Amino acid sequence: MSAFATHTVLNQVPPLEDYSLYDTDPALREAVRREGADAWAGDLNAHGAWLGRAQTLAAGAEANRCPPRLLSYDRAGHRVDRIEFHPSWNLLMDGIMARGLHSRAWMQPAPGAHAARAAAYLMQGQVEAGTLCPTTMTFAAVPLLQREPAGAVDFAGQWLPALYAREFDGSDAPLSAKRSALIGMGMTEKQGGSDLRAVTTRATPLGAPGRGGAYQLVGHKWFFSVPQADAHLVLAQTDLGLSCFFVPRWIPDGPRNAVRVRRLKDKLGNRSNASAEVEFEEAWGVMVGEPGRGLAVLLEMAGATRLDCVLGSAALLRQALAQSAHHALHRHAFGKALIDQPLMRNVLADLALESEAAMALGMRLARAVDERAGAGARALVRVGTPAAKLWVCKRAVAAVAECMEVWGGNGYVEEGPMPRLYRETPVNSVWEGSGNVMALDVLRALQRESEALPALEAEFARAAGQHRAFDEAVDRWKQLLADGAQAEFHARRVAGGLARLWQAALLIQHAPDAVAQAFVGSRLQAGGHMFGELSAGVDTQAILARAWPAAAC
Repeated sequence: MSAFATHTVLNQVPPLEDYSLYDTDPALREAVRREGADAWAGDLNAHGAWLGRAQTLAAGAEANRCPPRLLSYDRAGHRVDRIEFHPSWNLLMDGIMARGLHSRAWMQPAPGAHAARAAAYLMQGQVEAGTLCPTTMTFAAVPLLQREPAGAVDFAGQWLPALYAREFDGSDAPLSAKRSALIGMGMTEKQGGSDLRAVTTRATPLGAPGRGGAYQLVGHKWFFSVPQADAHLVLAQTDLGLSCFFVPRWIPDGPRNAVRVRRLKDKLGNRSNASAEVEFEEAWGVMVGEPGRGLAVLLEMAGATRLDCVLGSAALLRQALAQSAHHALHRHAFGKALIDQPLMRNVLADLALESEAAMALGMRLARAVDERAGAGARALVRVGTPAAKLWVCKRAVAAVAECMEVWGGNGYVEEGPMPRLYRETPVNSVWEGSGNVMALDVLRALQRESEALPALEAEFARAAGQHRAFDEAVDRWKQLLADGAQAEFHARRVAGGLARLWQAALLIQHAPDAVAQAFVGSRLQAGGHMFGELSAGVDTQAILARAWPAAAC
């Protein structure tokens, strides 16, 4: 033996791989049954097993180590504005599209289809978040395009079949030469941010103006999501008002469109995914929706993307929890495993409560999308989605940071999974409307949707009478809501309180008593909450065994 073998490696945690994301999540499996998606349980089980394979997990890490590159010109000097991706990106997109996360629920509508898609999305987001962006943009665009009449673009005959396809085709080519297509979005401009009415991009008709007509666009976008997509939905000003335009990457039967990618954004996280700044140099586009109603069209699309923000944050929180529980099971300190230390059990159980509550609310909203034919369900989606986005996306940031701390110094090292999870988490709070935008949107929904408050009260009533703290919290929330003079000042309290109450109601009805009691006792009291402040007497063993079954051993 070499004299330089100075130590033996001990007490290091093996990587969490070759496991099923579905089998190891009892709460998710219960939600799938509860929210009407049990018919898809076999598909979800297979999806969870594929995602947990070492090869798939490695692809997620590799796609972020090797981010996309902008190739402005080809070797002959032609302007191409092509985005080049690592093969690991393609592998992940292959899996996403094979399972239909981008369009299947719209193409094959059935009871529980959106809940099943939400469950699959919750698992997919645990492995890699950047690929979710083209997935959710395409998913949100499909129902808008389904109702567009034929005009300068044949949506029903050409584009929808390509969007329904289940084979990923990342080539840069006209639609006629591709096996499938993806859609992106272009709304934000540097002078406006969330104020979309401040858009300055201008669209001029090339013939008869109006829906389905061809236009020429001049302007810019500060954030252009999925610049490699086959088409984008874009906001632009017209003589008829702010309108929405379908801008393909290639003009039908013509050349590449004049959408110039100026640079890719160097982002904090979401590094596998391309986001760009672009300029329209008389780009060709087709009006979608009614003239002057572009903001309404894209805000409808944003409803779907905002729910995916909730699901994406719940996914990151779930993966951070799984990684932390796995670490605590295998890492020893002060003579015993971390998971056997009383204070660590408090922290991990608290994080498990946060994770299950986020998942339960996301899955409940997905069922409401399935039931959107009813006015009550539509109102729940309208008011519940922004509330959930505000609360779940913000809570996930703090929770993932706590999970990183469970790992100690190893959690801060790029070779492990925690830094990427931490960098990914904040984007869902910012994307598709920041916290203030969501809080004010909740107020608007409560004021304008006559069915919203009765539908929420019905949700809360199902859990009433079982926990005094819950009943009192509902009463306090209603009193806050009644203070119209301070409505905007208290908008975050209203929206966050709505989300917590709905989470509590779901857990009271459907989770084990240990989970429901601990959540109500820790989340519905006045004052702040730091993870690891659960009260004495909480059944951490039951909570941890549910969150990570290996903890029961």
